[in-house]
Amino acid sequence: MTDSMLNIATYRFTPLRDLPALRQRLFDAAQAQGIRGTVLLAEEGINLCLAGPADGIAAWLAVARAQPGLHGLPTKDSWSASQPFGRLKVKIKPEIIRMNMPTVRPAAGRAPAVSAATLARWIVQGHCDAGRPLALLDTRNAFEVDAGAFAGAIDWRLQKFSDFPTAVAAHRDALAGHTVVSYCTGGIRCEKAALVLQDLGLPHALQLEGGILKYFEDTGGAAPGWRGRCFVFDDRVALEPTLAPAPLAA
Repeated sequence: MTDSMLNIATYRFTPLRDLPALRQRLFDAAQAQGIRGTVLLAEEGINLCLAGPADGIAAWLAVARAQPGLHGLPTKDSWSASQPFGRLKVKIKPEIIRMNMPTVRPAAGRAPAVSAATLARWIVQGHCDAGRPLALLDTRNAFEVDAGAFAGAIDWRLQKFSDFPTAVAAHRDALAGHTVVSYCTGGIRCEKAALVLQDLGLPHALQLEGGILKYFEDTGGAAPGWRGRCFVFDDRVALEPTLAPAPLAA
């Protein structure tokens, strides 16, 4: 069976207005193309994971990118043999990723990011280019980390992302003097996490650009330092570094 379904994931922190009308516009466009998955909208931006035929995804992206604030919206792409989502959901939420810290606003200025290629090199050499020790900080929930993570990454056994600010405040001193790279599945949690790290006085806090999925994509599946698989929130369950579906053993 050929991989006929294009899976896309993306987000953007950008001010969005008239959310009910935008929700209906994006829902109708996706439904017309036989696309399934989830789109979250909030005044702070958009977060989505969708799957469908490649031409249908292209048509939907043309509609999405025509909306104010969403021009040039990039995607992280992978393929599957079947539709991994059961239905289509386009929802309006207070936040596109819940942290319960309204003062953390990535749209007003994001924290610095490190590319996949640079992080891969740092992992191999054991430190950043300035010579500081590297601290890889996993911002995902504990069950996601259990499926796979960077070797030696910090894991605070988070049960939900809104636990992150309390956890990082309690461990702040242990991160001092390090180049801290926060990472998550697609990058969205790290947009907020890296800002919290910087607010706590950690000047060398970075986010992994595009998250684990972009790391897999940009390193061609080699994924230096990675161990295991990446949990995803659809019927594929997890992905190998090659971005091939790899359901976890029971």
